[in-house]
Amino acid sequence: MLNLVLFGAPGSGKGTQSEKIIDKYGLHHISTGEVLRKQIKEGTELGKIADSYISKGHLIPDDLMIDILRQELKSLPKESKGVIFDGFPRTIPQAVELEKLLSENGESLTGVVGLEVPEEELVARMLKRGAETGRADDNMETILNRLKVYHNQTEPLKEHYQGKGSYIQIDGLGHVDNIFSSIAKAIDEKKK
Repeated sequence: MLNLVLFGAPGSGKGTQSEKIIDKYGLHHISTGEVLRKQIKEGTELGKIADSYISKGHLIPDDLMIDILRQELKSLPKESKGVIFDGFPRTIPQAVELEKLLSENGESLTGVVGLEVPEEELVARMLKRGAETGRADDNMETILNRLKVYHNQTEPLKEHYQGKGSYIQIDGLGHVDNIFSSIAKAIDEKKK
């Protein structure tokens, strides 16, 4: 199976590129952000807890995210050719847990696709997305906090995965289709 992590700062294009990767490779999409937003919208207990963190631009605690991921992996369709993890892991302990969860299922991580985008472009993209979609977390104060949290807590994962030889660096600037072509070429190389 092809198991990928889509990695990058908020606003780097993970959601857009994950759709293209899913279509091309037949992967099951696990977006922790979508799962959490759904829970928040439905007013579930998990949603209320998640909202208390997300609304401030903070990360969800590792144990809560791992429980969510475990539930998602249990509901994986049998016909799936693999999984793309979008928004997970976001910390080193989550990365270690992901490796354990995959190993328990006889699987391993194929690669980590890292979308590299300059910070000023990230801010511009998220402000535009907020204006177009009304996403409450796409305002300047929350964006700057999310980027600070990303740099402090999530960015160390890049070095973690580079050390394992699984990080695939992709330039996240340019036309969506050109970025995807670079991603597909890198994935196909990694699968060999």
